[in-house]
Amino acid sequence: MPGSTKTMGVLTIGALVAVTAYTVALGSNGWLWFGWVVLGMATLGMLATRDT
Repeated sequence: MPGSTKTMGVLTIGALVAVTAYTVALGSNGWLWFGWVVLGMATLGMLATRDT
């Protein structure tokens, strides 16, 4: 489903912006970065398995 993959990509980019803003404002939090990496891996998995 291309629509859900695009939505997941937008969510991943939005999360990256939010985590980066949090890090700049309040300092680094490893769990937030870990969560973003997991979200990014899930997005890459969706991209790899989508129908072409």
